[in-house]
Amino acid sequence: MNANKIEEPDASISYTDAIDYWTGVPATVDGVLGGFGHTTLPRTDVKGSIAFLKRILRLYPDFEESGKKFGTRGCDVGAGIGRVTRDVLSKFCSKVDLVEPVVPFANQIRIELESKNLLDKLGDIRQVGMQDFTPEPERYWFIWCQWCLGQLKDVHLVEFLRRCKAGLQKDGLIFVKENNTSTLMDEFDSTDSSVTRADQSFRRIFDQAGFELLQTEIQQGLPQGLYPVRSYALRLKKQDS
Repeated sequence: MNANKIEEPDASISYTDAIDYWTGVPATVDGVLGGFGHTTLPRTDVKGSIAFLKRILRLYPDFEESGKKFGTRGCDVGAGIGRVTRDVLSKFCSKVDLVEPVVPFANQIRIELESKNLLDKLGDIRQVGMQDFTPEPERYWFIWCQWCLGQLKDVHLVEFLRRCKAGLQKDGLIFVKENNTSTLMDEFDSTDSSVTRADQSFRRIFDQAGFELLQTEIQQGLPQGLYPVRSYALRLKKQDS
């Protein structure tokens, strides 16, 4: 082994350290949003996500028709306490399955949905990490991943996305909403053992996993001092569909 070899930032990720960190965070909106729950961030984020989903439905009729034909079951990956399902996905999906390995967060999901009379939208709660999650074949209209993919090493993120292919129904999509670095370099955060990736890193990973980028946009109106937040809509490459 070359002693001078520089490891990539994602090599420092520890799944055990990440679970330990998030288990100690309050199971509240403020907790899962890193102390920004009482700012404009939650409302702005929700409005941006809804607008992005509506735009994809408008621009890609095959996606909308897929939901009409096969059903509009969604999957919320790295779901936390169910904030995104409660405020965004419930407006588009008949049922949402949630993937969340942190026990206090997973236990809060039902409470959050019940508070908005949305228990009828609740599908399965899968208490498993993304690196171990395998969706059932052709189950989902779309899979939504927000502020969670930074917890995966690059190789495991590619593997995760490849497994998600089989979980999509015909013409189904994957949506990703994540922080981007402001440079071309990925950055490791030892606080929660995660990596913030550059936009080009995500695009490379999506390509390796067999997806093509339909649309992307930067979330506007977030509080100052945060990383840029970018949404991606992905579909299988034609040869993989």
